[in-house]
Amino acid sequence: MVRRLLAVVGLVALCCLGCEGQPNYRAALSNSLLYFEGQRSGKLPADQRVQWRGDSALSDGHDHGVDLTGGYYDSGDNVKFGLPMAFTVTMLAWGVVEYARPLAAAGELRHALAAVRWGADYLARAHAAEETLYVQVGDGDSDHSCWQRPEDMDTPRTAYSVDASHPGSDIAAETAAALAAAAVAFRRLDAGYSAMLLGHAQQLFRFAKNHRGLYHDSVPGAAKFYPSSGDEDELIWAAAWLFIATGGEDYKAFITGDGNSGGVQSVFLWDNKFVGAQALVAKLILDGKLPDAGNPAAMKSSLEQFLCNVVQPSRHSPGGMLWTQHWNNLQFATSAAFVAAAHADHLVASGATLRCGGGSPELISFARSQADYILGANPGKMSYMVGYGARFPEQVHHRGASVPSIKTSPAKITCKGGFDYYSKGTPNPNVLVGAVVGGPDEDDKYNDSREDFQQTEPSTVTAAPFVGVLARLLQS
Repeated sequence: MVRRLLAVVGLVALCCLGCEGQPNYRAALSNSLLYFEGQRSGKLPADQRVQWRGDSALSDGHDHGVDLTGGYYDSGDNVKFGLPMAFTVTMLAWGVVEYARPLAAAGELRHALAAVRWGADYLARAHAAEETLYVQVGDGDSDHSCWQRPEDMDTPRTAYSVDASHPGSDIAAETAAALAAAAVAFRRLDAGYSAMLLGHAQQLFRFAKNHRGLYHDSVPGAAKFYPSSGDEDELIWAAAWLFIATGGEDYKAFITGDGNSGGVQSVFLWDNKFVGAQALVAKLILDGKLPDAGNPAAMKSSLEQFLCNVVQPSRHSPGGMLWTQHWNNLQFATSAAFVAAAHADHLVASGATLRCGGGSPELISFARSQADYILGANPGKMSYMVGYGARFPEQVHHRGASVPSIKTSPAKITCKGGFDYYSKGTPNPNVLVGAVVGGPDEDDKYNDSREDFQQTEPSTVTAAPFVGVLARLLQS
């Protein structure tokens, strides 16, 4: 089996097949960034390392006269959903902002920035006018009725947008956060590119503030797949990133105003960014850039309570995994681990501790426990990162990975013909290196079946925060 995998992946040095003992965070980090190359849409670059993938969706946006090529497929399908993609870019950029040094020391900063840029370029193109943002390409229902690799897909590639008459303040603000965070990540390396991204972010934030409304009311087809629960979290999340990027008094005023600070949350994910915003605000307080009073103080207190809650064993499976829900539970583990690691470092830098007790060591220990669980320190003795360790998921719920590569089987695989591969109980022919699957259930049981999408489908929103976690763990 190992020989077959090595031949398919073509990236022997990075896969860490057969790792024993302590987790190899360096190999896992390399893998995690490879995953984003496997999720790319559009014309692939000359330095593309995931060779079983090919160009796809080269006409996206043509129905509206705009270029919407590029970006990422969200999970195991071929739709480009703007809300999770923007969150993915924000988290990748935040990882670079926090951990550029360990990323560089590991030789992965270039790849991390490439992952950010691939998504940020698309989001900037999707912002086609000051008050027009394209938020989805492809139709979820027709896409989910087919099982095709992206290079073959012939389902509709309709583009959907929000504008002043059909608002989407949630997704506009999330896209503003993504582009502002990316601008910070590139600020010292490419000032012109950073300024371009920041210009888009500022316009999008104004658009979001001036035209409130949930995007899935304007694009009803999105409600079935990525519904939004509100826009207040995205607005303050975007304001925090824009304040970090610009120091602007208007963004500071938005944060310190009497808006919704979120309270104590139980999760941090693509639809609920309050915890992320609270972590940014807490750091700004610790750095002396925001007052430890009023709304900022409430956000800092809520963040600390969230962290004190997630480290409690009562929130974990018997094997130690942070448990929230059956469908893609590991997204909650990676995002909480990232915030815990980042806040731990912020506490150390300021000499502070958690108000509810404990401090940096406990938070880093929690982040490490979640990473180690994903990488194989679990009751199943199985890595939930594809391509890492001696045993990992083989029947990943992913169209491109489960169908023969267009490079080896160039004949078109039809919409319905692809289901012959979907229903096979055999390993995927292409190894989606670095993908983190949905993960086991509350009793640490995992069903490695392509048909069990709740456990076996990977997602960019799960992998993006994990990049930063792995980079941080290389420091200690």
